[in-house]
Amino acid sequence: MKTIILAIISASILAVISPSKDESYNLTVEVENLRNSKGTVQITLYNKDGSIPDEHYKNHFKMGKVSITNGKSQCTFSNLPKGNYAVNILHDENSNGKIDKGLILPKEGIGFSNYTSIGLTNRPNFKKASFELTQNKTIKVKVIYM
Repeated sequence: MKTIILAIISASILAVISPSKDESYNLTVEVENLRNSKGTVQITLYNKDGSIPDEHYKNHFKMGKVSITNGKSQCTFSNLPKGNYAVNILHDENSNGKIDKGLILPKEGIGFSNYTSIGLTNRPNFKKASFELTQNKTIKVKVIYM
């Protein structure tokens, strides 16, 4: 009997002092000022250093494709663990799931979290684009047409 009571007390103490299950969070990404309502907005989430740029979308953590209404789009990623993330957006005007280019530059709008411009001296990378997620969060990503 003592063994059973001792086991119950031990289990109760462990339940109280054990770290709680990791919490998860929601991240909402908002995109405004799209030049038209053609196609979709592809919103890609990254969680590892070195994962962007990712022109062929092979290194992403999660991806969402959302419609455009009145020049705006929004996507919510749910149940994300605490961590560092970066976002890439593509105004995929022909809904083919890839970045269409002219000779070098994209024909469609692109953007990254924490970036307001992109160029040869301001190339996207995870370190600059990343942000910490420790609570539910909403971010705006600027779409850039080149």
